[in-house]
Amino acid sequence: MRFVTLALVALTLPMAAAAQDISKVNGAVSVAAGEHAGHVQAVNGSVTIGDGASVQSAETVNGAVELGAQAQADHLRTVNGAIVLGQGAQVRGSVESTNGAIDLNPGADVKGGLANVNGAIELRHARVGGSIETTSGSITVGEDSQVGNGIIVHEQQGYGSNNRPPHVVIGPHAIVKGTLDFRRQVVLEVSDSAQIGPVKGATPQHFSGAAPQ
Repeated sequence: MRFVTLALVALTLPMAAAAQDISKVNGAVSVAAGEHAGHVQAVNGSVTIGDGASVQSAETVNGAVELGAQAQADHLRTVNGAIVLGQGAQVRGSVESTNGAIDLNPGADVKGGLANVNGAIELRHARVGGSIETTSGSITVGEDSQVGNGIIVHEQQGYGSNNRPPHVVIGPHAIVKGTLDFRRQVVLEVSDSAQIGPVKGATPQHFSGAAPQ
């Protein structure tokens, strides 16, 4: 048994070493395509996870986060930067950007929720298992996309807030389960072929075709 245990330890050591944490201040960080890493962090720099790579998390302050095609992560987070998920990318937890857009390309799958304060959120043939939350950002749940636990647009707090109503579009054949809860004025446009849950705080404007006119 002792020899079997030692053999197993020897086999797992290279994997553990490959999944090391990566961090950098004042510079970009990247994980090459197909590689594995632990927690990937940057300050004043972007984080790029290559196609087919896998990380525990990718986080930055003052920079973008990009998860490549078919790449995987437990969660993604940035302050002052956009987040982009490539085609078929998967996030097992949440995706959060304080001030920045969140963009999900076809086949992207987020098991948790999406959240930001400012910046456009767009799903293109993508899926979110949790909710989508914002305060001042626009939201587009594009054609054939799915949201599992509703949408929340939060009330603005403090001075200097963006007073323009956020624009929320639910596209053709999209599905939004749960409540669409609008705690400030919004413009809500819903495709005739979409399926949505109960709506609070807004009156849906229905449209036909690929997009609102």
